[in-house]
Amino acid sequence: MKLKLQNLDPVERKVFRIHMSYSFIEGIIMGVLALNEFVLIKSLKGSNFQIGVLFQLSVIMLLFSVLFNEFLKRTKNKPGMLRKVALFTRLPLLLLIFFPHSLDTYLEFPVFQYLFLIVFLLFFLANPIIFPSINLFLRTNYKGSHFGTLYSYATTLNKVVMLFATFGFGLLLDNDPYAYVYVYPVLAGLGIGSVLLLSKIPFEQTRIEPKVGFFVSVKRSLSNMWQIITKNKPYRDFEIGFMFYGFAWMTTIAVITIFFDRVLNMNYSTVAFYKNAYNILAILILPFFGRLIGKIDPRKFAAFTFLSLLLFLFFLALTEYFPQSFEFFGIKVYYSLILAYLAHAVFAATMSLLWFIGSAYFAKDQDAANYQSVHLTLTGVRGMFAPIMGVMFYELFGFSWTFGIAIFSLSIAIILMLVSMKTKKLNKQ
Repeated sequence: MKLKLQNLDPVERKVFRIHMSYSFIEGIIMGVLALNEFVLIKSLKGSNFQIGVLFQLSVIMLLFSVLFNEFLKRTKNKPGMLRKVALFTRLPLLLLIFFPHSLDTYLEFPVFQYLFLIVFLLFFLANPIIFPSINLFLRTNYKGSHFGTLYSYATTLNKVVMLFATFGFGLLLDNDPYAYVYVYPVLAGLGIGSVLLLSKIPFEQTRIEPKVGFFVSVKRSLSNMWQIITKNKPYRDFEIGFMFYGFAWMTTIAVITIFFDRVLNMNYSTVAFYKNAYNILAILILPFFGRLIGKIDPRKFAAFTFLSLLLFLFFLALTEYFPQSFEFFGIKVYYSLILAYLAHAVFAATMSLLWFIGSAYFAKDQDAANYQSVHLTLTGVRGMFAPIMGVMFYELFGFSWTFGIAIFSLSIAIILMLVSMKTKKLNKQ
């Protein structure tokens, strides 16, 4: 890393320090929220439907990314806008401090479960603005040859911090299942602080879009999205593949939480153990994939990423039929889950790069935010139905069929990426 930093110009070094600090704080937040669905299902006794909705909230807000990107382009004071967004979306976490410490109260008054969902609806509302801003700020400050590598360093730090935060929060919840009532309010301050850091990244606005009416802005947003997708065919194929991948991921993410609770009867510490186990390997291999993503076709990188998720779901599904395991410091380690989470480690490392910066490799530097906003909007489109569909598949057909449908969808995504590479040359539009 030292050799790489010596090759950076002063602006890149400054941005990299800010980027690392931001990633550190976000690692704490993401590590705690990694157990969010489990908090809802175990501590608040949320229903299967509510588990699906909670995950759905994290992605459905992205549906408005293209629209928000139009406002982002016309905003002169982008740092000021980010600070306002942080206050509006993070402060509601303070409400969690008033939640009761009684299971009977949650069973008698389910309004708390819905209030929990509303708080995180507001929290995730920031994503369509913050995510494209990160891509825009970094892409305009990092050299193209350094972009993937520096991003992988920041992501590695993020995952290391996540590892400790998830494990620590899991232990805390096993000791006190209502510990979230004072941990989540702390996240409010951390969330505001991380966005304040992000807003300090230097950014020179080269073009200000004229302000227009709301409906004109909507039309322009949809038009820009359509132009990008239709003119850049390799990028279009990339996003079609992501639709099949996203369907597989979103239909299973809530079901996996239910699977851990209902079939494997895991406690918080065990869930944290499995999440940390794959993150350790992901941390080790992230720098390699950070260098690789800038050297190969992003569609090949995507096909490899989708394959790793396919293998994870395959071995996870086998656990229901081959539950052989051994005890390790009170944690039940399943043999099939070892294989599953080895695959998940590769998926975590590659997807953390592909999802956030993969679209930038199809775009010119100044268009990186536009392409990422299209990517996020399409994530929101599949988020409108996929998580709830996954819960519905589970309730109708069981775990095996739900995982099988996802594996089939991933197979289509992989084939699409390989065919696209052979038929369409990659060139930035």
